[in-house]
Amino acid sequence: MFDVALLSLPLMAAVVGWFTNWLAIQMSFYPVQFIGLGWVGWQGVIPRKAEKMAHICIDRTLQHFGDLNAVYRQLEPQRIVEQVLSRVTPRIDEYIDEVMYDIQPVLWDNLPAFVKNRVYQWARDQLPSRIEELVEDFGDDLDELVDLKALLSRELETHPDLMNRIFKQAGAVELQSVINRGAIIGGILGAGLIPLWSRYPEPWLLPLGGFVVGFITNWIAINLIFAPLKPRRFLFWHIQGLFLRRQPEISDVWAKLVAEELITVEKVADAMINGSHGDRTRAIIQKHLRPLLDNSVIMKLSAQVTVGMTGYTELKKAMNQKAVLATHDVFSDPAFNRERAPVVAAVLSGQMKALEPSQFQDILRPAFREEEVQLMIVGGILGGIAGLLQFLSLTYMTF
Repeated sequence: MFDVALLSLPLMAAVVGWFTNWLAIQMSFYPVQFIGLGWVGWQGVIPRKAEKMAHICIDRTLQHFGDLNAVYRQLEPQRIVEQVLSRVTPRIDEYIDEVMYDIQPVLWDNLPAFVKNRVYQWARDQLPSRIEELVEDFGDDLDELVDLKALLSRELETHPDLMNRIFKQAGAVELQSVINRGAIIGGILGAGLIPLWSRYPEPWLLPLGGFVVGFITNWIAINLIFAPLKPRRFLFWHIQGLFLRRQPEISDVWAKLVAEELITVEKVADAMINGSHGDRTRAIIQKHLRPLLDNSVIMKLSAQVTVGMTGYTELKKAMNQKAVLATHDVFSDPAFNRERAPVVAAVLSGQMKALEPSQFQDILRPAFREEEVQLMIVGGILGGIAGLLQFLSLTYMTF
């Protein structure tokens, strides 16, 4: 009976290895928000470090690609011009009406229809050249107009589960492999306890052995994700860190989700208008809209006569404000964002694939390195509890 009971040691250790690895993975993702009181509690490693990891990722990829301006050029500025014109042109009459009713509602309401139509047509004629120059100007200064780190911080604060989804989809295969290997590693370590227990059946041995099994299993599991950096031959196998081995596939998934969830055309445009450099963005818009009135002597004189010099100044301000508001309508088009997302994804993915293994590891490893000791201690405690239960079981079965 005693010998048969001893065979349960590696089985129990395999269960402990599987469970502690599963728990370590769960603790990496959950809870999304901190749960606890004061300093006592826990928040998933990835949600807690999401902002840091996203910054490292974007810094690494853009550092090798160039800057945000380079990404913008890949978006085909002419396609952006076409998008703006397709959204604004059909509503140009409406925009002009809204501006004029804000400035001089009575005057605009009483103007003859042919005068209004002339204003509408003049605006439609001028719009393409103004938009082309505006888009080109933005492309030259985009890296200075958009605080990318602030954009990422805002999005990750609003959606703390975002990095969880990215990691789960990008590394689903590797994470399950880590859990499964925990059972194998735990079983092997547990088998090593059989001769020790047979020779030294001390009450403390199995709880201590369980702690060691849980601790080492989690340590090995975490390191299997990131090490070794480069493929190494071991007997008949070539081994490499699980995430590093699938760098191309993970890069594609990561880049796709980042492009669809974080760095969309809509969010970049919003960051330009409402971010820390929004005043400069508005100044650029104003610079390109001003010629709509100033470059036409007839329109300038007509406007000044109808609304007066003060009203003319107010008219230009109102036009600028309307253009800023229209930006949201232009770039919030879901179809356009879906169409452009693969372009951004291709840029990010290409750069991530080109990273050296050590650089690729640096995108993911820092966040885990800071928390892995806690994860291993939790695994050890669970292993120790399992060892204590097994000691009680073996002692009972012996007698």
